[in-house]
Amino acid sequence: MESLFILIPLSLLLVGLLAWILHWSVKSGQFDDLDGPGESILMDDDAPTPNKVSQHSQK
Repeated sequence: MESLFILIPLSLLLVGLLAWILHWSVKSGQFDDLDGPGESILMDDDAPTPNKVSQHSQK
C-alpha cells in the first residue's frame, strides 16, 4: 500500500512529461506532412538530361 504513494505521483509525472513532449512535437511541426516525403521519391524525374558538349571537344 505504501508503494502506491510513490507509484501514483510517479505515473502522473510520466503522463505529464509525455503530454508535454506530444504538445511540443505538434507545435514544432513534426506531424505536418506525413505523406509528402514518401511520395516525392515516387515522383522523381527519370527523364535523362541532355549532355552538354564542351567547346574543346567540338574541334
